[in-house]
Amino acid sequence: MEEIKSEKEKKEEKIVEANIINENEPIDEEQSNNNSNEESKNIEDVKCFINSNDETIDEKNVKNNNSGEFKSKIFFAICFILIGGLLTYGIILTSNGGILHKKIYSENVKTTTLEEMSDLKEGIKNVYESTVYIEVSSNRGAIASGSGFVYKTDDKNGYILTNYHVIEGGSKFVVTFTDGEEVEAKLINGDEYYDIAILSINKDSVKKVATLGDSNSLELGDTVFTVGAPLGKEYMGTITKGIISGINRMVNVELTSGDYLMEVIQTDASINSGNSGGPICNIKGEVVGITSSKLIGSGVEGMGFAIPIDAVNSIIGNIENGENISRPYLGVQVVDITNTFALQYYYGISIGKDVSFGAVLSLVENGEPASKAGLQVGDVIVSMNNEKVDDVSHFKYLLYKYKVGDKITVKYYRNNQLLETTIELTKSISTN
Repeated sequence: MEEIKSEKEKKEEKIVEANIINENEPIDEEQSNNNSNEESKNIEDVKCFINSNDETIDEKNVKNNNSGEFKSKIFFAICFILIGGLLTYGIILTSNGGILHKKIYSENVKTTTLEEMSDLKEGIKNVYESTVYIEVSSNRGAIASGSGFVYKTDDKNGYILTNYHVIEGGSKFVVTFTDGEEVEAKLINGDEYYDIAILSINKDSVKKVATLGDSNSLELGDTVFTVGAPLGKEYMGTITKGIISGINRMVNVELTSGDYLMEVIQTDASINSGNSGGPICNIKGEVVGITSSKLIGSGVEGMGFAIPIDAVNSIIGNIENGENISRPYLGVQVVDITNTFALQYYYGISIGKDVSFGAVLSLVENGEPASKAGLQVGDVIVSMNNEKVDDVSHFKYLLYKYKVGDKITVKYYRNNQLLETTIELTKSISTN
């Protein structure tokens, strides 16, 4: 311990001598204070170093330790500088890169939105003046109203598309354009199953002709808009905007001749009573469907439906020419398999528990196509050309896809046995 104390005393004497020498040098007051603080720190460091060791330490070891400590400090200083530099670079990158990227993304979204709104306005201009409000009356007075649009002209007339249920039962039709002009129209023809009808007006009254688009090219999420007269004439020319929510939707429709299944477009654009017959358009203003409030159940919100314009195009020529749409006639009456009360108590038909879907034949007329193919009362038709038949409305939907002269293969259950037959479609509803 005496040797250690001697070394300690020697170190302190050297430090004191160094202080005396430094005091004789001319320095300013600020530097003196800094040096004094540094020297005090060095003295304390040496004291701590000496006190923390129980073995003899020579001056060389102290120098080596100081050298290692100095190197460590240099190493940590370099690391600190590198880390600081990286952090600074990251901040700069975030400022000039990340935020810039966010800004570009934001501007792209804003630009896209503005472009869409600009395109939408142009689209509305392309179709707006072609739309009309339709008032329907009979000898009993006003009976219905709806919307429509001019889709073509010839040398004498302009032609307006609307829904069949809008004009059904009417004898007088007055159309009002968006500028307020009223014109009387004539009924050309219509089809209940497609729910479309065509009116004609004098060509001189036509303001604009709508462009028919391609409903087969629609995709989920496409922007669409409608033009119509929700709740009546007071709100004619109302625009509603939405997207395509569904494609090839199957909707059951109540007709005077019974339920029928329709393939339609679904949208979240608002469609109300009075919109029926009006156009639903893509962002360019091309008509891709005919809206129908009849397809919407009561109490349903955010769901609107429209008849695809491509389906309309397939029969529009026949309607323009005043021709009835020819549909196959089987000579049967059908009942839903789930209507067990009617089957048992009205027709005396019992269905096996193993059969849970299909259309039950409650009547088969002698000499008609179904009878000639061997079908009988109580048979349950479950497929048509390998397409499953869910119920009566689906049965009609599948049957009316075929033309008179076609042959179809049907599978049916009789006494819990699955059988098959081929029916030749020799008659149509219109000629029966």
